[in-house]
Amino acid sequence: MGSRASTLLRDEELEEIKKETGFSHSQITRLYSRFTSLDKGENGTLSREDFQRIPELAINPLGDRIINAFFPEGEDQVNFRGFMRTLAHFRPIEDNEKSKDVNGPEPLNSRSNKLHFAFRLYDLDKDDKISRDELLQGKAQLLPVEDRGGRLGQCKVLRMMVGVNISDEQLGSIADRTIQEADQDGDSAISFTEFVKVLEKVDVEQKMSIRFLH
Repeated sequence: MGSRASTLLRDEELEEIKKETGFSHSQITRLYSRFTSLDKGENGTLSREDFQRIPELAINPLGDRIINAFFPEGEDQVNFRGFMRTLAHFRPIEDNEKSKDVNGPEPLNSRSNKLHFAFRLYDLDKDDKISRDELLQGKAQLLPVEDRGGRLGQCKVLRMMVGVNISDEQLGSIADRTIQEADQDGDSAISFTEFVKVLEKVDVEQKMSIRFLH
């Protein structure tokens, strides 16, 4: 499979992806094999349905949001290069990257870019703020589904994180407290600056890292 992936990726394209994402030649080749195994339509792109077949995303409370992050706004397919750009946010920062060239482009896996990525997972309406509703609701806020009673179903991320037995009132209290502690300008929402402040002592580089095989 690895040799097939190597032949389907042009050397020029492989070098461009390596430069853009920081992944090694072997990592790119291995991830291309994974990409093609997910590409059930064999058309060189992945759909949201392809991602939903990944077990780890299927059980992740933020699975829908993570999947959505792979797709540019208005697009329903992602090619391999876009796939790699998103994965690059989760690449661990290597020791030789900590003294990066200040004049060069900021790596996709920098602390700042990791924080921007995490913020966008919650900022569903892309207004540069995280509201109380966005803390409570998942992707179903944008794609409502009617249940048997005709009511709009909502995938509540916070409920999945803290347990299904918690009441709506308790969930609301958690969301209110989270915003109250982070909100510095009194607008009842969390801006990116406030988001960064809340996480300033959190090892984001470690928590938002996946150890990719070399």
